[in-house]
Amino acid sequence: MSVATTDFREIPAVWTRRHLLDLESLSAEELTCILDAAEDFRAATDNCRHKIQVLTGRTVANLFFENSTRTRNSFSLAARRLGADTIEFSSSGSSVSKGETVIDTAKTIEAMNIDAVVIRHRTPGTPLLLAKNLQCTVISGGDGPHEHPTQGLLDILTIRQRRGSLEGLTVALVGDIAHSRTARSNIWGLKKLGAHVIVCGPATLVSRHWEEFGVEVAYNLDEILPRCDVLNLLRIQFERQHTRPFPSVREYALLYAMNRERIERAKDDILIMAPGPINRGVEITPDVADGPHSVILEQVTNGLAIRMAVLWLTLGAGRS
Repeated sequence: MSVATTDFREIPAVWTRRHLLDLESLSAEELTCILDAAEDFRAATDNCRHKIQVLTGRTVANLFFENSTRTRNSFSLAARRLGADTIEFSSSGSSVSKGETVIDTAKTIEAMNIDAVVIRHRTPGTPLLLAKNLQCTVISGGDGPHEHPTQGLLDILTIRQRRGSLEGLTVALVGDIAHSRTARSNIWGLKKLGAHVIVCGPATLVSRHWEEFGVEVAYNLDEILPRCDVLNLLRIQFERQHTRPFPSVREYALLYAMNRERIERAKDDILIMAPGPINRGVEITPDVADGPHSVILEQVTNGLAIRMAVLWLTLGAGRS
């Protein structure tokens, strides 16, 4: 399905949700609706460079309780590209440091007559908690190791743009699967759209339990590499780990980093992705990150388009 109107007055009938909390609960049709809307917004705004006034008079609040560069700035810019106002909240120096709960903080912000909250929090389930306690739209900007729905969507959009369809593709998520909310959102979205998903990394970070969800589990990158159409290289999240999951960063890079030698053994048209921030020399070498197979910067641009689409759909622009 594609958004048929050029003025974005009509929300597609398949979309009825006020919130975006995860990708696990979305259908393939809903996922496609977001992807199609993102493509239309990207076209209508000259690759997200120009404004399109479809959310004039609306206000979006960014409530970020964890550090963020890409997601926070992307949501802020997406809202402004659509004509909305924004409120920026940081837990540092806020009433949270004085003991205020997340719900009370969010309700205080909501009382300023906002229309949507984008929430990032270290605790899984926080977006759902707010959705149950607020009247406004709630959009997850990532909740602990649970999900990061818009990151999963922008990754999928980038693949679809390059390959036309997800159906039949083999996509490997490589690295810290145990702590990655991006991995979880990718897994749900990719599988629903017909891709074969492999999770690959050290046994301490990749559980066999993922096989219960129809995901292939692998521990040797070199063995699966020739079959892969896409590699999504995930950052090792040392800040979420209580113990070191492998002997050294050098050993990890030796076994799992995408480098020039591995590129030469991969498919000629393999796509190299990374959700960022990237650790050059750990998950990926500079020549690969900046090379012709890399679509890392395309992911960033698509993040803006996806977030424009999500804000428009969830806020129901033009819906009576």
